[in-house]
Amino acid sequence: MVQSTHPMLSALWHNLSTCVLVLDKEFVIHYANNSSSELFGLGLKRLIGQPINDIFSHHHIDFERLSQYALNDGVDCQQHRVDVVFVDNRAATINLHARRINHQQQTFILLECRRIDDEVRFDQASNQMHQYQAARTLIRGLAHEIKNPLGGIRGAAQLLQYETCQQERDQCAQLIIEQADRLTELVDRLLGPNQLPKKAPCNIHQTLESVIKLSMLDNASQITLLKDYDPSIPDIVIDQAKIQQVVLNIVRNAQQALESAGTITLTTRIKHRMRRGERLMKKALLVKISDDGPGIAEELKDTLFYPMITNKEGGSGLGLSIAQTIVEQHGGMIDCDSWPGHTEFNIYLPFDDDGTGSK
Repeated sequence: MVQSTHPMLSALWHNLSTCVLVLDKEFVIHYANNSSSELFGLGLKRLIGQPINDIFSHHHIDFERLSQYALNDGVDCQQHRVDVVFVDNRAATINLHARRINHQQQTFILLECRRIDDEVRFDQASNQMHQYQAARTLIRGLAHEIKNPLGGIRGAAQLLQYETCQQERDQCAQLIIEQADRLTELVDRLLGPNQLPKKAPCNIHQTLESVIKLSMLDNASQITLLKDYDPSIPDIVIDQAKIQQVVLNIVRNAQQALESAGTITLTTRIKHRMRRGERLMKKALLVKISDDGPGIAEELKDTLFYPMITNKEGGSGLGLSIAQTIVEQHGGMIDCDSWPGHTEFNIYLPFDDDGTGSK
């Protein structure tokens, strides 16, 4: 049994608001703090020595995954928003964090549990509001984008009714075709890239150099592009053209945000043990695009990757939505962090286990 001998240390463990358990390889509880008793509704004497499965009447905890990552691989394992029912029939939603520890030549799992029911309810209410606002913005954007070509089609059709000159009739018909094509293009862009990436090994720095050259062509202001590359990064298997499109879109957004002067920095690094949902990327390429501009408006942060969300005059709001789709097609992820004076987009692309790229 794991015991704490120092009085202060014992007091600290027992007064943590987070439930802390120590389990052996068979998931038998060897230690529990006072918050564990409060969470599970059982006294410490009943908890210690019990298999953890026995303190639930029902649960969705993936103990097999927990054992694989925490015990066998020695990798911290997290499970979020897990629904459980305790033996006294109380239901709860909890977050779990497991880590392997060694004590007196034995291996244990340090398991932290935190109840998040109130957070889940708050998040659900907040997400519903964001989704409502995003839907309203999407509808307004679509109405604006559709209204203009429809007006052109209607006007051309009216002229076609009364026009007797064949040349004028041809011009009206051509206008209708052009506006119909414009609507088709809008729908295609909303649906996102319709072709799977055509992957091949490539040097990411060559891709970024192409982005820099294209960005500088229309860089009339005093914007500086800096490079912070890791030259040891090996080739990665990606669709070079599509990833170039993603980075170029973000760089041009940064240029527009900076307007007249500022700095954009392109950074490459190797990251290990990156998580994407339930998937673990053992090795990933990070491409970071950061700038020292004004930052992203607070009201846009939660819906930044939604289609038709933009604060740019004349912008379609589709660029970041398409970028996210392309990165996800590569098995990667993209996120953004921003505050006044700094914005960064982080693109993570997985390598496969032998380090030659993601297939």
